[in-house]
Amino acid sequence: MNRVLAHTGARYPIVQAPMGWIARTPLASAVSRAGGLGIIETSSGETANCQREIRQMVELGLPFGVNLPIRFLKDDAMLRFVCEAGIRFVTTSAGSPAKFIAPLHAAGITVYHAVPTLEMALKCVDAGIDGLVVEGAEGGGFKNPEEVSTLVLLQAIRERVDVPLIAAGGIVDGRGMAAAFALGAEAIQMGTRFVASAESPVHAGYKNAIVAAETTGTLVLNKKATPCIRALKTGWSQPVFEAGVLPPDAFQGIQGVYFGGDMDAAPALAGQSAGLIHSVASVQQIIEQTVAEFQAISARLGAMATAANFG
Repeated sequence: MNRVLAHTGARYPIVQAPMGWIARTPLASAVSRAGGLGIIETSSGETANCQREIRQMVELGLPFGVNLPIRFLKDDAMLRFVCEAGIRFVTTSAGSPAKFIAPLHAAGITVYHAVPTLEMALKCVDAGIDGLVVEGAEGGGFKNPEEVSTLVLLQAIRERVDVPLIAAGGIVDGRGMAAAFALGAEAIQMGTRFVASAESPVHAGYKNAIVAAETTGTLVLNKKATPCIRALKTGWSQPVFEAGVLPPDAFQGIQGVYFGGDMDAAPALAGQSAGLIHSVASVQQIIEQTVAEFQAISARLGAMATAANFG
């Protein structure tokens, strides 16, 4: 039995990442309807708006989750709301989940924490976490400045823990999903791939920039300070990369990127997987193609194992 499916109620072990402002009902509901697990973000800090989005998802009756980014929560209002809203699944991130696990468990909620290092993974398991989102350095958005790829991080964590793992970073299709499962994951999380979907609320200019990006089309910014992020190479990010430090107002124009298509208004967050995305597609197409490709690869590898050869 796949433990992530048991924990989430989703049909497929494909999770949508909790991108600020983007991961709301239009995208999350499309992912959940297609068999994956939509996630509602709270990192935008818009408490009332995020609570409204959560209520909408509850009313739809679809399996979904909520992300609680610990460092970005102003108070415990969102935690209390989630505990009372009938939510089944929560991911936590950006900080230690230790103080969140008990109240979430008391509300009957399964909790996974996003980790960028083996050390953090071990601490979370010791604290009683139910599962982990293993975030490799390939992914977009906020990153650990000490970069460890998904390929290495998954192996290192699976070697030491037995909780279910969701692989995140560098995955856009069934090939990446099959690789992640081979390394011990029981699900994948995709962010950049779903940003460049038909149902994503972002501006077409942002989606097109992702599609046009090469595998070398992102930069890791602010590695010597906080926050460290991965974003597309743009007229905004290139000089910031060369300077080595983010300006204090770096994120003030982020909604201009997302919803105005102004790629020079702020960092255009995206993962290295942008170089593997060649078109905007519907969420259903993305999920169906990912599952079909995963199953075809698994069948081929299974046949090789049965025949005990590498043909």
